[in-house]
Amino acid sequence: MSVPSSTVLIATDLACDRGGRRVFDGVSFTLRPGEALQVEGPNGAGKSSLLRLLGGLLAPAAGTIDNPYRVAWAGHDVALKPGVTLADELAHWARLDGAEPAAVAAAVAAFALTPLVDLPAGILSSGQRRRAALARALASGAELWLLDEPGVGLDTASLGLLAAAIERHRAAGGLVVAVTHGEIGIDRPQALRLGA
Repeated sequence: MSVPSSTVLIATDLACDRGGRRVFDGVSFTLRPGEALQVEGPNGAGKSSLLRLLGGLLAPAAGTIDNPYRVAWAGHDVALKPGVTLADELAHWARLDGAEPAAVAAAVAAFALTPLVDLPAGILSSGQRRRAALARALASGAELWLLDEPGVGLDTASLGLLAAAIERHRAAGGLVVAVTHGEIGIDRPQALRLGA
């Protein structure tokens, strides 16, 4: 991954409508290579919707997004086929992302999934499935990681793996926007709070 230091993600006066109501408005921030944004707020404040806006899955009701980066998404729906091995699932997503097999192997190791690669995805615990989604984001080679509550279901050791992966990604010039309900070990992130 090579990210020019002059390339910037800019969100300006964003507003989001969901279900006929204004969820948030006036949201602005700038992220440069190596930076992270941690988004917090109560349920229903629009945190996941903000990620969808940044990923191009929703159009803003107002405002603009200038996102020159490739996006990797790790959300609530891990999207692993239960009868397929973890190795085959991750290889499938890597092919779609144009990732090299070596990147998949490194991501599997980074999230301590190596002993599980030959197991059907359907028997993995929720924490293992979450780590698989994070490994998929890492292996993709995308510069911008959009992480929706990535710490949910992770034990202390796995949270450490997540924090280390985020730090390596940022050190290489990657960017992270993470929705959280608390501390997940991101070093000196920008903070954005939505809702009351």
